[in-house]
Amino acid sequence: MRKTATPTGVLEIVAFDADDTLWHHDPLFAAAQDRFKRLLASYHDEAEIERRLYETEARNLEQFGYGVKGFTLSMIETAIELTEGRITGREVQEIIRSAREMLNAPIHLLDGVRETIASLSNVYRLMLITKGDLLEQEAKLTRSGLSDYFSVIEIVSHKEQKTYEAITQRHAIAPARFLMVGNSIKYDVLPVLAMGGRAVHIPYHTNWPHEAVSEEALRQHALTELEQISLLPAFLNTHFTPFVQGAPSFEP
Repeated sequence: MRKTATPTGVLEIVAFDADDTLWHHDPLFAAAQDRFKRLLASYHDEAEIERRLYETEARNLEQFGYGVKGFTLSMIETAIELTEGRITGREVQEIIRSAREMLNAPIHLLDGVRETIASLSNVYRLMLITKGDLLEQEAKLTRSGLSDYFSVIEIVSHKEQKTYEAITQRHAIAPARFLMVGNSIKYDVLPVLAMGGRAVHIPYHTNWPHEAVSEEALRQHALTELEQISLLPAFLNTHFTPFVQGAPSFEP
């Protein structure tokens, strides 16, 4: 565990990111990207295909959002551009088939997730805040077997400071009593700290390039990081007191 911040206080709710925090997600995209590069191998080399796909994804995020469907549209658009329109219907069908496999893939929880979530649900109200397509994220949560542990489920298009502010206001939670757990410093940690909340970073072994954070942004906040989610209950028990029902929610 690497910990550079030492938070203390009362916690009313503990919120979790989903993809690559509770279950493996990035490997599905990596495998689909490998299939995509093999599909277009006769047109371009792998490095160029990967570069162009990333550029297309980044360009399309505002319109298509996050998730398998947006990723698939970006693959199709990239394939059309890289083949100068020569891609065949059969090859497009291969991309669509790959997307269906991703959407129907079994959910593999990270080590210690089920035990940790079950344990914390006996002490805190738990919230899930996940970014992406509504149907896709709902289906993954159902298949994960974790849905009954969460009192609140929020599926959002963006994770920004204003997103977290809206969620805490909607559920009448003082930011200082809200803690977010996630694998992304950019989306799960910094926006929460900026609004006055608490956050714990649990790194995943891979990161998407668009989630990179500048050194300047990192210097603005002291970060709390745990190596794995199974360390979270002991950490919370050491540094926080669970909120007692009946006490006022908002602090002056």
